[in-house]
Amino acid sequence: MTDPDTLPYDGAITRFFETEAPSEVREAIESGGKTILSRSYPYDERMDEKEYDQTIYALQIELAKFQDWVQRTGARIVVLFEGRDAAGKGGAIKRFVENLNPRVVRVVALGRPSDTEAGQWYFQRYVAQLPTAGRIVLFDRSWYNRSVVERVFSFCTTAERDLFFRQAPGFERALVEDGVHLVKLWLNVDRAEQLRRFLDREHDLLKQWKLSQIDVDGLHYWDAYSVAIRETFAATHTEHAPWTVIRADDKRRARIATLRRVLSSVPYDGRDDKVACPPDPAICGGPDLWDG
Repeated sequence: MTDPDTLPYDGAITRFFETEAPSEVREAIESGGKTILSRSYPYDERMDEKEYDQTIYALQIELAKFQDWVQRTGARIVVLFEGRDAAGKGGAIKRFVENLNPRVVRVVALGRPSDTEAGQWYFQRYVAQLPTAGRIVLFDRSWYNRSVVERVFSFCTTAERDLFFRQAPGFERALVEDGVHLVKLWLNVDRAEQLRRFLDREHDLLKQWKLSQIDVDGLHYWDAYSVAIRETFAATHTEHAPWTVIRADDKRRARIATLRRVLSSVPYDGRDDKVACPPDPAICGGPDLWDG
């Protein structure tokens, strides 16, 4: 057993794995090696690394074209990256921005609201982060904190969440009608895969910073998260602002799917439709693809 004194949060994730995780989750991790753990995932093995590298390179060339088009036309792009903890949001965002101009593309990852922000209209601090003409904003978690994390941990009241569900579709409709290109992505992973990634982070000195107390506490609330996610899709999957669900048990396929979902949804000049094509429907679709 690993010495908990050397691990963040006193080894709480290892302790959960050893003493509290459902037996089927623990067995999947112990026997899984480097393969896909989810039995319902459509692929048994991770995407070939050479194929992945070639595809990502081609997609990042398309992103450069996309960025140029956004600047020239004054388009406004908003992409929401939501999903289960450890689903790979940060890795997908990194592949999106790593070869783009930070003056054009900005990542927004807001922390807890200040006392002033807590007294404002809920959407107000997000409105302040929206892009001007010729800019792209990627939200690493977004206003959907209210409907999922805040619901699970009782950080908001039932009345506040109900109000959010009434207002969110109209708020998003207003953005779209004003010309904003809005893409809402939900990355999802199997429970065993999530725990395996948490264990990897716990033991990797370069990734321990990614862990939070919410991650640790959330290990006990898988089912509560599932309920909150299901309710969120039911209330906010609309024709003008649909959810795209990406099964992210294979990070490589998930990253490609996120880039293709964004690029294929916008008719930018010079788009190579063989590269910026719609994402793999086996792992990417609407809420009906979501596996709670």
